[in-house]
Amino acid sequence: MENFVVSARKYRPQNFNTVVGQSHITTTLKNAILNNHLAHAFLFCGPRGVGKTTCARILAKTINCTHVTKEGEACNECESCVSFEKGGSLNIHELDAASNNSVDDIRTLVEQVRFAPQAGKYKVYIVDEVHMLSTSAFNAFLKTLEEPPPYAIFILATTEKHKILPTILSRCQIFDFRRINNNDTVLHLEEIVGKEHIKAEKNALQLIAQKSEGCMRDALSILDKIVSFSNGELTYANTLEHLNILDEAYFFKLLDYLTKQDLTSAMLLYDEINQKGFEGDMVLYGLASFIRNLLVCKDPASAKLLESIESWRAQYVTTAAAISTPYLVSALNLLNEAEIQFKMARNKRLHVEMAIIKLNFLQQAIELSMEDSQVVKKKLIDSHYPIRLKKILPLSNIVVNQEAKLIIEQAPNLQQKPDPATVKAPVAKVAKASTPSTLPIHEAIAPSTQATHLPNSMENAPTEDGKKKNLLELLKKKYGAQYDIEEVIEALPLNMELLKKCWDDYTLHLETALKHSAAGTFKLAQLYIEDETHFTITVPALTAQKFVEQERMNLLEKVWDCFHNRAIQINILVAAGEKEDVPLHLSLNSKQKYERMAAQYPLIAELKTKLNLEVYF
Repeated sequence: MENFVVSARKYRPQNFNTVVGQSHITTTLKNAILNNHLAHAFLFCGPRGVGKTTCARILAKTINCTHVTKEGEACNECESCVSFEKGGSLNIHELDAASNNSVDDIRTLVEQVRFAPQAGKYKVYIVDEVHMLSTSAFNAFLKTLEEPPPYAIFILATTEKHKILPTILSRCQIFDFRRINNNDTVLHLEEIVGKEHIKAEKNALQLIAQKSEGCMRDALSILDKIVSFSNGELTYANTLEHLNILDEAYFFKLLDYLTKQDLTSAMLLYDEINQKGFEGDMVLYGLASFIRNLLVCKDPASAKLLESIESWRAQYVTTAAAISTPYLVSALNLLNEAEIQFKMARNKRLHVEMAIIKLNFLQQAIELSMEDSQVVKKKLIDSHYPIRLKKILPLSNIVVNQEAKLIIEQAPNLQQKPDPATVKAPVAKVAKASTPSTLPIHEAIAPSTQATHLPNSMENAPTEDGKKKNLLELLKKKYGAQYDIEEVIEALPLNMELLKKCWDDYTLHLETALKHSAAGTFKLAQLYIEDETHFTITVPALTAQKFVEQERMNLLEKVWDCFHNRAIQINILVAAGEKEDVPLHLSLNSKQKYERMAAQYPLIAELKTKLNLEVYF
């Protein structure tokens, strides 16, 4: 009976051209060999099973080959290549750093470096899993790695580059190996099953490549197991059964039930899956991956990210087109949360069933939150509070005469006389002949009226006796029946006499409203006018400042009405007087209180001494 050799060893690449999925590295190494630009130290890093150690061995064999081909490959015929194939080469030393990670092991390696090769050009040292070396071993290796003899070349391989000291990284030429894509893995598996005369469906090989996640060694190991399981015939069904993978047909059927809100069928289907021995976390993981694949198939540009076999691709694209993106994103988020919380759930089956129930009614929840075919984001607020709004008349309803002196507001329909019982007469306000800047826009416009332009000829129209009438009289004569004509009062600058009167009136209002504390504060406050629109209120204490702050808006309204000027602002200050008296018992700490009591009552100190008491402050 022959000894069985696993495919990972039997079909290990023997030259650079047979390395799968790492052309960016093999091309660089071949060019370096042909141009004689070899570094003294290499670091091969990347995921497991992608060819790091294989490329290290091929590089070691090729640089010692005496008849390198024009393509930069070893001849496999010279004495060096033959001895390497038989495992008897004295110029290639391989060290497993996982089991030889001490300082003594590295010192032994350094001692061997001192001896030149008896045959061949280079002595090559391959250190696998180099990240397992201790810090002391790394430090012992530094000097030799930085300045090795001209005949020594070091090739370090690791899966965890971040664990290697930066001082080591800076002394090496780093090559990053990448995961092998599914297409390259399938092509390599097809080549192997062809050499082994094994019948294999392409869907089965694609499933193996997907399960291996870019690791060729894992893919070959899975291939060997399924060949033994299926007696040399790989089918999609027995591959699914051996790998314990849920068929995607279940997920398509489950999604169909969920979108139709057929909860009974969905729960029965999950029970069928559970009866086949699939755990809840596998169902959640598989369903999340399935939803993710649907999401990437929504756009043809991202469909290449689909992680599935080719036979399902058409159905993925068709199903993705029939389901809305908000549903897929919400379902993916829900499944992600359920998968995270699965370990903490005591009733695992109920946890998965709850996720299915939520997915069943998810479409209905999304429809309720849609407004004009757009998902509405709802913001959470801690409390409810009113917002003060002021209605603003559109600029299109405002017409100003050429000299910007008059704004007349007219009802929407002057032909129809409004009912005085139901409609309040609008007001037209006429500015004085002074500059138009003194007329605030909010005082000149009535909110529910429309402006009309008064002809310039009416501004100074002559009367029957030859005398000119002013504008106000003309307006009263022309529109008096429909409008209340009022004159806009010019804004007044601040003056102490009127301000004091306004202040006293507001203080009286506070007393009438039984706000005696605030009224007392207003009586003690001092007023100071800074300019025409700013005045300062000085109060004696912080408490008084709070009373004034509470009345700020109402006070401003009062002052604005008195001066007909809404540009007036106030500033509240606290007088820099003496500090407020603080009660003595509040200003002392515990120790000071005891000392004060002991000074007033000596018996307390005597009692402490006689009883030998300890006082903790």
